[in-house]
Amino acid sequence: MIVCSCNVFSDRQVLDALAGTQGLRSPSEVYRCLGCSPQCGRCARTIRNLMNQAQAHDCGGCAEDCPVAAITGMVAAE
Repeated sequence: MIVCSCNVFSDRQVLDALAGTQGLRSPSEVYRCLGCSPQCGRCARTIRNLMNQAQAHDCGGCAEDCPVAAITGMVAAE
């Protein structure tokens, strides 16, 4: 899903940025990590929601059928 129409990045790119770096705490840090800056700002809320979902479900032990695991790409720990 396209999250930002101005900079043209997807939810997958946001989640990859969150997974690839530690300590991103704000949407503006996600923009910087993706090599862009906010334009209209309408996507900031969606980025924050993705950040919250990823942080809330960063357990690594979720079942494969977990609805957030499908969003974040996480799978159950072996």
